[in-house]
Amino acid sequence: MVRSADFDPAVALPAGLDIPAIRRAIDYIERQLADFVELYYEQANVFSALVGLFGTRALDTHSNFERHRHRYTAQQRFPDLVRRGSSSSLDPNDCLESKASKRPYAMQSHFDHPGWYIVWRYLIDPTESIERGRPVIIWRVDVVFLHKSDWKYEGSKASEAGGGRTHTFGVKKPAQKLRGKAIYKRSDIVLHDGKPVPTNSQIQRRKQARVKTTGSGG
Repeated sequence: MVRSADFDPAVALPAGLDIPAIRRAIDYIERQLADFVELYYEQANVFSALVGLFGTRALDTHSNFERHRHRYTAQQRFPDLVRRGSSSSLDPNDCLESKASKRPYAMQSHFDHPGWYIVWRYLIDPTESIERGRPVIIWRVDVVFLHKSDWKYEGSKASEAGGGRTHTFGVKKPAQKLRGKAIYKRSDIVLHDGKPVPTNSQIQRRKQARVKTTGSGG
């Protein structure tokens, strides 16, 4: 369940994007991707791209942003969305890119364009222990404006032997850059060893037990 209390109204958003739109988008992504969980186990990178795509589709429906259909920039795939009514010569403030990641702070892109970015942080819960009927959970949503200088070139790890990925750009010091940018964060999910886990998980219970044992040892 997407709870109103898990949103932070103090986080800056681009004009045309608001909390109700993001809330509806989260619900849409979780519902639609429930049938695609097997893809995650086969091709995790493709699944992440699908999360971002469904995020774009949801905001096109529920916000004042629409899919960018300009034929000359379609090949670059930036931006995913533009503010409705914006001019053809886009200002970065009118651009919104939809990204997804299972990692808590990673941000990568094939380009280093300035503009607004929304990142859907998700986890896979095949047993639906967090929420019945939701094997895909959006546990945090970051919204941040990035300048060209915020990106660093990371090169290509592909080789003649095959494998690897094409060149990418990554955000410099992402944890620092994203501090205070979480418009949505589920209160029942915490980070443990760098991974999102439910607060009532066995790992969390063991951690709390260790704290109590240490505290009672005086």
